[in-house]
This record gives sequence, structure tokens and C-alpha cells, in this order.
Amino acid sequence: MTMALGPYASFIVTSYALVAAVVLLLIVWIFADYRRQQARLSELEASGVTRRSRRTAADI
Repeated sequence: MTMALGPYASFIVTSYALVAAVVLLLIVWIFADYRRQQARLSELEASGVTRRSRRTAADI
């Protein structure tokens, strides 16, 4: 079954392609940022900085 998109077929296909490209770029960007944040967190923990959530009442 084929779909007839009419005279606006190129606009519709281009729009869907651009949206797919933007979504893909956002996914890649978020993944790369996640990796950078994990690396930065590892650097901070290696330098002795601890998370506030790991502190106990005795530490404060």
C-alpha cells in the first residue's frame, strides 16, 4: 500500500527527515554530555570532593 502525498510530498518528506535529524542530534548531544558529566564527577571524586548526599549527620 503506497500513500499519495500529493503536490506537497517533497515538503512532507523533507520535514520528517529534518525532524529525525534534529532528534538524532539531540540524542547524541545528551549522550556526549552525560559522558562528560560522568568524567567530571570522577575527577572531582578522585580529588577528594564528596557528594553531600553521602554525608551522614556525624560528618556535619
